Amino acid sequence: MLKPYSPKAVTTQEHQKNLQENMENGAPNHGVDTGSTITIKGILSLLMEAIDENNDKRAISLGMGDPSAYSCFHTTHVAEQAVVDAVQSEKFNGYAPTVGLYQTRRAIAEYLSRDLPYELSSDDVFVTSGCTQAIDVALAMLARPGANILLPRPGFPIYELCAGFRNLEVRYFDLLPEKGWEADLNAIEALADQNTVAMVVINPGNPCGNVYSYQHLKKIAETAKTLEILVIADEVYGHLAFGKNPFVPMGVFGSEVPVLTLGSLSKRWIVPGWRLGWFVTSDPGGMFREPKTMKRIKKYFDILGGPATFIQAAVPSILEQTEEAFFRKTINLLKEASDVCYDKIKEIPCITCPHKPEGSMAVMVKLNLSLLEDVSDDIDFCFKLAKEESVVILPGTAVGLKNWIRITFAVDPSFLEEGLRRTKCFYLRHAKLL
Repeated sequence: MLKPYSPKAVTTQEHQKNLQENMENGAPNHGVDTGSTITIKGILSLLMEAIDENNDKRAISLGMGDPSAYSCFHTTHVAEQAVVDAVQSEKFNGYAPTVGLYQTRRAIAEYLSRDLPYELSSDDVFVTSGCTQAIDVALAMLARPGANILLPRPGFPIYELCAGFRNLEVRYFDLLPEKGWEADLNAIEALADQNTVAMVVINPGNPCGNVYSYQHLKKIAETAKTLEILVIADEVYGHLAFGKNPFVPMGVFGSEVPVLTLGSLSKRWIVPGWRLGWFVTSDPGGMFREPKTMKRIKKYFDILGGPATFIQAAVPSILEQTEEAFFRKTINLLKEASDVCYDKIKEIPCITCPHKPEGSMAVMVKLNLSLLEDVSDDIDFCFKLAKEESVVILPGTAVGLKNWIRITFAVDPSFLEEGLRRTKCFYLRHAKLL
């Protein structure tokens, strides 16, 4: 179980020790109680507490993927007005259907169908409270005694947490940094057995900042088809691509292998607090349309609380009326910030970025501990950086890669430059004398 602590009474060293123990021992598939798993938000909260109150430097967080915290990232007026109109209409103060408002489901189906070789219907779409709830629904639908699921490493820890609650065994396949964080397909084939129910693909990638090519996604679909498992496509960063590969939804291959598409408004529209997501059966073959399957999904949604009704009511206008200029501006901001991040990382000898980010809002960076005098691992690095420089970066252990770190670049460029300048100062202070 997590060790209780008081921010006023527990030292930074004790925080760090407790976090280290919980992260090393707390994975649900290791047989430890699910309550001991630490979330990204929990880790970042501990790191914020580690900042020295007597340090006059402003705190800079390069750890949380919430661009709305910075004035350079702002949602479109269309989205704000759609919410205002929905509230002022006084038509959406009551409960919504548990699967979501019909007009919302229809609008999401039409929005996603723009990029698919087939048409989704409103019956394929279920509205969720953010993508996190969509993840939980997907794993709940697949859970059965003895089942296992294949997750990417590094990845998003909510999958592991949800799997633990559902008694789903987790098996990890590596993403390969030397190949642009492509999935190790040979490892997937070796890991899967008759009890494997699905594999998870996060594209554009969180935490790696990669965007998969059409060819690699096709190989993933072919592998899943051979193994007779479905694909859970986490596309919360959908369309946030600014490198050589355009965003291709996994649903393009829905005719080859059943796909559950998970997404939300959060990132593309810069409204993570609105908690509007979707769970979509991208499966023209119809496996998910079998009456028993649909009945089970709908029954599960009967016990869930979805997004606020007025937020749902705003979705059709948001999806249909947002201009391309807004999306281009966001992409340009992310591209500029990722370039700054990549260039500044190259100036810090103890960290290396193996693959320049091409999408999403974060990038994985490898630590070279042999160049540091008194830093034991990625957790130690992040705690000491927070305490000495008031800069918060996520330790890679949190997303499955020890002695790596995840840097979020979806921040104001001036904050990003200052945060990485301080990280360089930290390196110089702790550099090992050769």
